[in-house]
Amino acid sequence: MATKEKDYYGTLGVKKTATADEIRKAFRKLARKHHPDVNPGDKKSEEKFKEISEANDVLSDDKKRKIYDQLGFYSDNIDPAAAKAAARGGYAGGGFGGAQRASRGGQEVPFDFGGFDFSGFQSGGGRAAQQESAGFGGSFKDVFSGMFGGGGRQARGPQPGTDLEYQVQVDFWTAIRGGVTRLEIQRQEQCPTCKGRAVVGGSMECPECHGSGQVTQMGGRMKFNIQCPRCGGSGKVQNACPTCDGAGVLTRKEPLEFRIKPGTRDGQRIRLAGKGNAGTEGAPAGDLYLIIKVGPHKLFQRVGDDIHVKVPVTVMEAALGAKIEVPTIDGDNAGAGHTQLKIPPGTQTGQKLRMREKGVPSATREGLRGDQIVEVQVVVPKVQDERSKEILRELQKLNPEDPRAEMLAGV
Repeated sequence: MATKEKDYYGTLGVKKTATADEIRKAFRKLARKHHPDVNPGDKKSEEKFKEISEANDVLSDDKKRKIYDQLGFYSDNIDPAAAKAAARGGYAGGGFGGAQRASRGGQEVPFDFGGFDFSGFQSGGGRAAQQESAGFGGSFKDVFSGMFGGGGRQARGPQPGTDLEYQVQVDFWTAIRGGVTRLEIQRQEQCPTCKGRAVVGGSMECPECHGSGQVTQMGGRMKFNIQCPRCGGSGKVQNACPTCDGAGVLTRKEPLEFRIKPGTRDGQRIRLAGKGNAGTEGAPAGDLYLIIKVGPHKLFQRVGDDIHVKVPVTVMEAALGAKIEVPTIDGDNAGAGHTQLKIPPGTQTGQKLRMREKGVPSATREGLRGDQIVEVQVVVPKVQDERSKEILRELQKLNPEDPRAEMLAGV
């Protein structure tokens, strides 16, 4: 029976026409949700993370994606030219006249059997029955499935380390002024015993192929010389490292200290090269990406590199104009500072006044700084004494304009 084909597009939740950028964004979103570090001990999340990683590995590679789109599955053993021919010509449904599929790792690999005489192995004939009784036992698909099913440990070669991603909580003032932040991460480090090679000791002759690098596999009356699955064709094997069980890396918790630049924004992504998981056999380590999450402030609101603040003023200050003290971020390390702001006569509530270069220093453009936007909030006094009421009545007589006249005129 054919193996079930995997829907990598469905796994990542993207369309078949998705761009490389859309695939990358979809993978990162799902990876943050299902990463084992975020869901410790959750087997379902761990399996889901493996599925989306497999899907991303194929769809993010142009050559692998092309083969997957042509055949509906992917294997490292598929030749691109054979995949293209198979997609163009299709697969023979019953006999061996066209391309056939052999299973490997849960997927199937196309093979072209053109030029071979397999007439004696067709179903329904006496010769076919004779072949089965002689030990062939089924179809050539079974033979090639066995060839590619493999067994034992394959030679892996150097494996680059994978990237890591962590979200870091940073307080309001550290993001604006910069500073040092600490956190603990879990990463794979190079095994100190085998130095990432996954094996220890000297090489010895492979007991499976006796140093030839190939083994013979029988398929009925046919013999196939295939690459030795134990030594990967090298003819030599080594003992797996007992410290890392042949993985080449060990998982460790590590304290990390890094510097936040002044002006760092909420959601900003910081890359620390080589701080991800270690590679094996001398391959480079992955990178560590830190996603900055900036905490709020009770008084200031940050929008990009601008600082917004609401400042209350009295009716008299708004009407007559005044110089008032307003808070700014230019204080000492303990908190905010303050400076003077001129309120123009006739200022209305909700009006915004701009203070040039009183905002946040830019983290990306040297020497530039945002502005501070002050929103005026006119506070109406609570009149208690009779004298104050008389003054306000007199003021009303001197200024009889109706602020609602224009609004009502259009009704």
